[in-house]
Amino acid sequence: MLEIKGLNQFYGGSHILWDVNLTVPTGSCTCLMGRNGMGKTTLLKCIMGLLPIASGAMHYDAQELSRLPAEKRAGLGVGYVPQGREIFSQLTVEENLRIGLAARRNKLKDIPEQIFAMFPVLKQMLGRRGGDLSGGQQQQLAIGRALVLEPKLLILDEPTEGIQPNIVHEIGEILLRLNREANLTVLLVEQKLPFARRIASEFRIIDKGRIVAGGEIANLSDDLVRHHLTV
Repeated sequence: MLEIKGLNQFYGGSHILWDVNLTVPTGSCTCLMGRNGMGKTTLLKCIMGLLPIASGAMHYDAQELSRLPAEKRAGLGVGYVPQGREIFSQLTVEENLRIGLAARRNKLKDIPEQIFAMFPVLKQMLGRRGGDLSGGQQQQLAIGRALVLEPKLLILDEPTEGIQPNIVHEIGEILLRLNREANLTVLLVEQKLPFARRIASEFRIIDKGRIVAGGEIANLSDDLVRHHLTV
């Protein structure tokens, strides 16, 4: 599904990502893990075309991504939920959701009903401004907006950050269902180990801009956690 080889990225004079190799298998739920400041968000932004890369290759369904603008990547079926949600606070819930329709391959004009089946609160609040929603509701809106474009790959950056436990559980259930029943490939950054172990099938650990470990989530050992994840 997604294969990255030898990716390097610089911010000013700082070398942020070092020869990153990353594979996200089709149908997997792959969790990218690491302490703060290790390059997780930078890598996701490179995948989405929001940051330039210095060298390397990125292939999505055998298509080279690195020269494509961000909007073209969305059109290929890559959904993105950024850290901090980044919804449009002055737009209504409905307007936020409709933004995703423009990138759909079948040019659907109406918001799919399955979005409201997954997130009933969004249907109840269609006319409310995004900035007036709670943090958990905003996260549901951000995920719903990404799902509107009917992605084949869904990328989420810390979807549980600052969210109340009941909403975290709901989001986990939805991601599990999308991954296992709808075969949606998922790549997420997640700091909460219990959440990651519950929903991920694969893990990758990034440390100081390098991928240092990976495999099936069952092989995420206490030793790896202690060396690379514990603060």
